[in-house]
Amino acid sequence: MAEFNKVCSVTEMPEGDDAKRSFHHRMFLEPQEKKRSMKALVVKQAKKTCSCTPAKVKDYVFSFFPVLQWLPKYKLREYLLGDIMSGVIVGVLLVPQSIAYSLLAGQEPIYGLYTSFFASIIYFIFGTSRHISVGIFGVICLMVGQVVDREIQRAGYDLEPAALSVLTDTAVYVNTTISPVNQTSQMLLCDKSCYAITVGATMTFIAGVYQVAMGFFQVGFVSVYLSDSLLSGFVTGASFTILTSQAKYLLGLDIPRSSGIGSLITTWINIFRNIHKTNICDLVTSFLCFLVLIPTKELNERFKSRLKAPIPVELVVIVAATLASHFGKLRETYGSSVAGHIPTGFLPPRPPDWNLIPNVALDAIPIAIIGFAITVSLSEMFAKKHGYSVRANQEMYAIGFCNIIPSFFHCFITSAALAKTLVKESTGCRTQMSGMVTSLVILLVLLVIAPLFYSLQKCVLAVITLVNLRGALRKFKDLPKMWHLSRVDTVIWLVTMAASALISTEIGLLVGVCFSMLCVIFRTQRPEAPLLGWVAESETYESLSAYKNLQTKPGIVVFRFEAPLYYINKECFKSTLYKQTGVNPVWVKAAKKKAAKRMLREKEVDSGGNQTSISMDFVSEPLGFHTIVIDCCAVQFLDTAGIRTLKEVCKDYREIDIQVLLAQCNPSVRSSLIRGEFFKEGEDHLLFHSVHQAVDFALGAQGHSGTSASK
Repeated sequence: MAEFNKVCSVTEMPEGDDAKRSFHHRMFLEPQEKKRSMKALVVKQAKKTCSCTPAKVKDYVFSFFPVLQWLPKYKLREYLLGDIMSGVIVGVLLVPQSIAYSLLAGQEPIYGLYTSFFASIIYFIFGTSRHISVGIFGVICLMVGQVVDREIQRAGYDLEPAALSVLTDTAVYVNTTISPVNQTSQMLLCDKSCYAITVGATMTFIAGVYQVAMGFFQVGFVSVYLSDSLLSGFVTGASFTILTSQAKYLLGLDIPRSSGIGSLITTWINIFRNIHKTNICDLVTSFLCFLVLIPTKELNERFKSRLKAPIPVELVVIVAATLASHFGKLRETYGSSVAGHIPTGFLPPRPPDWNLIPNVALDAIPIAIIGFAITVSLSEMFAKKHGYSVRANQEMYAIGFCNIIPSFFHCFITSAALAKTLVKESTGCRTQMSGMVTSLVILLVLLVIAPLFYSLQKCVLAVITLVNLRGALRKFKDLPKMWHLSRVDTVIWLVTMAASALISTEIGLLVGVCFSMLCVIFRTQRPEAPLLGWVAESETYESLSAYKNLQTKPGIVVFRFEAPLYYINKECFKSTLYKQTGVNPVWVKAAKKKAAKRMLREKEVDSGGNQTSISMDFVSEPLGFHTIVIDCCAVQFLDTAGIRTLKEVCKDYREIDIQVLLAQCNPSVRSSLIRGEFFKEGEDHLLFHSVHQAVDFALGAQGHSGTSASK
């Protein structure tokens, strides 16, 4: 602890106050000695990093694989029932969503099931959150689908079949009768769906590498630039793009998927141009599914406290729609688009296409950042709610490996999802074991049930996707409350939402980040800078514009600047100070010089040319105050421009006989002032630890000077 040395100076009062004396107490802090040796620091860190002991290896392994820590302590009787119940329910909900979101990512339904299966298992091993559900997330699926469509067009898969035959020179192994028993394979040319998952898996691998690298280099601070309002606006804007991309399935239209800047507007133009080709069967089916899903979902939310488990209405709708489509022969009779063959079992593992990495490496950056930002924020939120801790760095490793490893098994990018996490928490989840139960449910579908969804209409999957967007679209209802709380956050939300919807998701995210950073800069560029008044019978000073019944000390102006003082706002600081005090020292000096010259000329004329010196006091006028106290409590830091500005202000006011005192400077600001040689020798006592001290000093100094003058 730094030692406090009190110095007491005695200031005599004017005559008439015989025995009265004013005591001004100034505190001086003795700084701690800081021994900064870069060599010693590097050596210490190197020893800490490179040392290897059995205990350290054990700690590293246990921290890297959290399952080794919590699984041996698993309380079977206390935790198992809740984990099984929540795992089964989430698995039942995840099956239809995995199939539906596969279309959003531009993939076949089977790949969505693969993704959910592997993500649940890997997070079980590496994750530290007990409650979050890792799997398919709509916004990320949309971003993946946009890249997949672009690469498919580049590869020529949307050309005519005659032209396509030239491009199918890449061969891969594809299992046509995939089953756990018979794993026979044959060589087939890579078709459009095969190339789509190749692009998706390659991008998944790169995104996972980015996320693991972020964890290794501990750059999780990147997520702080994604504020809650920015992320919320981004998700809502992307929801409009998702809605637009799924509209063609609701109407049964066969139109190309638009991508790039302005894809939302282009898609709606194409929809209205082809509206006369609407498939009535798909439209009626979509309408009926909406009638069932929306009311049931609302009931689930309204009575979630009474229901032991949410009604699995999505699974019921999928089963009913599949049966209706199969026995009604909707594909053959009305031309409805169906999911098609969904194989059982697993495809052989295959590495990503390394040649595609340059094409998708840049696209994977925003996806990786959004994925880990959502995962880390959700894991920390639920950990805080339930009273345990998570390690953000390990969460980045976990979500990274949830992408790297599955990329070899025909999967696409995953992250935590809020809706499924809420279901998981509300149905009794206690540990990560719930995720393993979910993966077993999906495995059952993959091995046995998947082919039964052959006749499922794609419009049903689109309805499921759109119904799950309700939460994001409901954010519009919160705008009045958000506007009341923070207008800046509301504007950030609106700008990010509009850019994500109308331009593109990636550019929208970039626009949101840049705009939110500009808002921070603008708020420091034009900060609040009020004059302060004294709260009677206290040592507190508050804003005169914010509170009534505050008092001011005669001859003293107290000014507070509520932002860092740096190159962006230095002119604002000076202009606001001059405006609030009503005295611009530069103008006062110029006026004095001008008046002095005029008086000199008049004197020369009157005296017949005899030179007479004229004191500046002759033209001086009372300014109403003699001291300015600058309250620096809100000034977090100074740069060189800020220090120079303070020097100029003090010098200019000193030249018109007004002293400037600084109060409540934090250690960083004090250090900057000392390094910047702000104080002349013997003037460091003009730095005060409180506004009250500075005001007392000014009053005492003025009283002392008044006494001296009277004598």
